[in-house]
Amino acid sequence: MLRYVVALCLVALSWAQDCQVANIQVMQNFDRTRYAGTWYAVGKKDPEGLFLLDNIIAQFTVTEDGKMTASAKGRVIILNNWEMCADMMATFEETPDPAKFRMKYWGAAAYLQTGNDDHWVIDTDYDNYAIHYSCRLLDTDGTCLDSYSFVFSRHPTGLRPEDQPIVTQKKMALCLLGKYRRVTHNGFCENAGSLNLQ
Repeated sequence: MLRYVVALCLVALSWAQDCQVANIQVMQNFDRTRYAGTWYAVGKKDPEGLFLLDNIIAQFTVTEDGKMTASAKGRVIILNNWEMCADMMATFEETPDPAKFRMKYWGAAAYLQTGNDDHWVIDTDYDNYAIHYSCRLLDTDGTCLDSYSFVFSRHPTGLRPEDQPIVTQKKMALCLLGKYRRVTHNGFCENAGSLNLQ
């Protein structure tokens, strides 16, 4: 019985270590130029204080001096029941790891979001899928108390079947399996009024 309890404790300990933010692996040799372009959010793990709901399209741009910026649009509900399409703008501050950025929102978006977020590219093949992760609040044990994550696809129809197992494995590595919701694309932002948050 004691051996069983010790084994359970070791499993629990290794699980907690695997979920520590410091141990999360990001994309190796990240190439921002190949990454630039349009990405459609097809899955999302929401943070505290839901903002962008669905129809989320992100556009990443690399400027002439090599800096990366992003714009995003998506459906939001403000003032409890007012549906609009929000246009947001962010810039990225570099860190020593090419796949880890600090994201800064600009304009009105800075008031609606937390302002500065870690923004990590966990994995991508550049042509089909990408997984992003952000931890907004660390717990004392090194795990994340408030995180969000996007699964992006280059295709508005969603992930290819061959990409699904890779994405599932990355969700497990982030300790977020089962915590994502599907992000729909029904053309809302093409037909709705726009709220410019730049």
